[in-house]
Amino acid sequence: MITTIVRTIILYVFVTFAIRVMGKRQIGDMQPNELVITLLISEIVAIPLQDISQPILSGVVAIFMLIVLEIVMSVLSLKSVGVRKFMSGNSVVIINNGVVDQNAMRNVRMTVLDLIEQLRGQNVFDISTVAFAVLEVNGNLSVLLKSGDQPATVKDIGVKKESQALPLPVVSDGKILKDSLKALSITKEDVTKKLRANHFELNNVFLMTLDKHDNISIIRKNS
Repeated sequence: MITTIVRTIILYVFVTFAIRVMGKRQIGDMQPNELVITLLISEIVAIPLQDISQPILSGVVAIFMLIVLEIVMSVLSLKSVGVRKFMSGNSVVIINNGVVDQNAMRNVRMTVLDLIEQLRGQNVFDISTVAFAVLEVNGNLSVLLKSGDQPATVKDIGVKKESQALPLPVVSDGKILKDSLKALSITKEDVTKKLRANHFELNNVFLMTLDKHDNISIIRKNS
């Protein structure tokens, strides 16, 4: 029992490290080669976990080699367009200037129902409003609506609006986050002043967010 626990912990730590090295993509956002590496790692890990007679070092070495292979192929993909096309493939234009390319759909084995479903996933329910649709190598569909069907923007209607800024979590569960302070170029004392101005104490704050325009949001911690 103890042996199994130790082997599980070791493999868990090593696989976590491997995934961190590969990046933070979700399964649906992975390139084909990244998905293959992930599946191979899961299969390799299962062997020493199910059969304790198998040396754990063999699994660790195999995973390490897959990590090295992934890094090498990533570097080669950056250097060579040919390698990138071979490993990941090309994006395919499914709708070109409002016209559905049926040959392209056949080449990627996409049905009309698949296309409609993908469009609905992009909040497009009328195919006639689409100017261009591109099937990316990760299987996602990128959509550009026709100019007359695009939603109006602030620029279109001539309304002035201050530039947007990303709200950052400054306080989490009563603790000040130093990385956010650095990004916003403020100090702990500035945070304390803002809290007191809003009648809050640091220990009573569950979440506080702040952006560069000084827009603040505070959620009180439950008693």
